[in-house]
Amino acid sequence: MASTVRLQAPIGQRALLITSLAVPLTGWTVHAVSLHRKLSAARRDPLTGLLGRDGYTAKARQILARYGDSALVVLVDLDHFKQINDGPGGHAAGDRVLAATAARLTAWAGSRGAVGRLGGDEFAAVVRIGPARRDLRLTQLTQLLAQPVEVEDGVLVDVAASVGAACSDVLGTTDLSALQRAADAAMYAGKHTGRAVLAGPQHATVPSINGRRAGRPGTHTLGRAA
Repeated sequence: MASTVRLQAPIGQRALLITSLAVPLTGWTVHAVSLHRKLSAARRDPLTGLLGRDGYTAKARQILARYGDSALVVLVDLDHFKQINDGPGGHAAGDRVLAATAARLTAWAGSRGAVGRLGGDEFAAVVRIGPARRDLRLTQLTQLLAQPVEVEDGVLVDVAASVGAACSDVLGTTDLSALQRAADAAMYAGKHTGRAVLAGPQHATVPSINGRRAGRPGTHTLGRAA
């Protein structure tokens, strides 16, 4: 009988030790998962679900590093958005337009693209699109973004967006800030025309702050990673 007790005691001690260790490990695991979820949420825009500036910048740079000349940097700015936001539907209508724009840009970019909201009504994307398909895909994007948005039951709001794009093989760089600067300048050059503008070398020389054309709102807070 005594031998049986002596045999079981070490097993019980080991079980107690394992259980004691498991409790803090389990607690740490739950804490780590919770922290990861909070950090992931913090990297996304709460209204649109898009990546925030830093999250977008990190993913965009990965795409540029991997695909190089086949990567396209796109900037989108909604036209006359203030009129929508200050109109009869108020900020609720503006929010729906922003959410719809984000959904359309995400669908256009696909699951492997990087899509972010830079702030206000400004969006950015980096996607893998080869030279032969750029014009067609950019035309598709402008048409998609120009579709009316339903802001409440049966009420449609006309929307339009200015689109600028830049690519490595034209500008000779894979630097995200340089490409965004050129795309931003190209977008401004095509403002209110209803067509996307692909940046050329002349757009790369426009003065900029944090990769955006100097003088644009929010250029001082583009994001630490940029």
